[in-house]
Amino acid sequence: MALYEITADNLHRLDETSFDLAGLRERYDLQRLLRTQIEVIAPDTLVIAEEFGDWDESKRRIDLLALDKDANIVVIELKRTDDGGHMELQAVRYAAMVSTMKFDNAVEIYSRYLANHGQSDDARKTILDFLEWENPDEDLFGQDVRILLASANFSKELTTAVMWLNERELDIRCVRIIPYQDNGRVLIDVQQVVPLPEAADYIIKIRDKEHKGRQERNERSNLRWRFWQGLLEVARSKTKLHSNISPTEYHWINTGAGIGGVSYNYVIRQHGGTVEVFFGRKDADANKRMFDELYSHKVEIEQSFGDALSWNRMDGKLGSKVGSNVEVGGYQDPEATWHLAQNAMVDAMIRLERSVKPFVSKIR
Repeated sequence: MALYEITADNLHRLDETSFDLAGLRERYDLQRLLRTQIEVIAPDTLVIAEEFGDWDESKRRIDLLALDKDANIVVIELKRTDDGGHMELQAVRYAAMVSTMKFDNAVEIYSRYLANHGQSDDARKTILDFLEWENPDEDLFGQDVRILLASANFSKELTTAVMWLNERELDIRCVRIIPYQDNGRVLIDVQQVVPLPEAADYIIKIRDKEHKGRQERNERSNLRWRFWQGLLEVARSKTKLHSNISPTEYHWINTGAGIGGVSYNYVIRQHGGTVEVFFGRKDADANKRMFDELYSHKVEIEQSFGDALSWNRMDGKLGSKVGSNVEVGGYQDPEATWHLAQNAMVDAMIRLERSVKPFVSKIR
């Protein structure tokens, strides 16, 4: 979009220029000006270092290092180029390098910064005042690292990468700084382009929702893995049926029945479980024939099992199964009670396998 000056008679379009043509250098002009007025591109931010590079085996330096009001670390990278180069990759490396910074580290870094610029302010007090803290809080300090990229423009490749990284819970913002010439004056137009300011709140809400969803899925996966670990320990003490398998994060584990496509499955739910024999060949007709053969011995099988079974031919679907629900508990029940469900499921599986094995072994 062009920039216009309103006069009494018309709209006067200002000429867009480049920092090079305007005689502005990246480090000695743009960076020098922004370090003292960082609010131009990053409101509510305190610069604590310039050309920061306190790490071993690397000569890389962060243009400006800052803190925000939420005590997050902010990596700020500046470029005069027309497309931003590959600054997002560089900034991500820098973010990883400073991610372990503690409050006392920040105070030491800021003290050096103030001394280098001839200022005698108390670095510790200034940071505490900025954060509106009475005392340091290490649990809150540096919980996240934000990235701010400022350039005259950004390539589609760069903005696509930034948006993808933001979807994966990084916080990267792109601020475009376009210089204009106006009768010897240099004006700049400053706009945040990723994420768009009007969409930022919505994006944060979506990201928080997705984060919560991923967190819940990870918690479920972890619970299921631990549940299966305990169940398999119980199983190995009672039967060889599942002795060679390992815990998984999924809601089921299985072992072969000695015939291709037929397996004995444990299935766990939040508050219950199932043991089953499953016919899962890639040929639906073959699965139905095997099921029907087993079903023809239903009375004998259930008498041996000691209870009625669930016979699910699953017409219209690929597989078929026969099983029994075990409603003693599941992975969302208190972990102290898991042993009850694990023992009940193992005992039910032993009875199921013993009941159907004579007939399953004859299926062809």
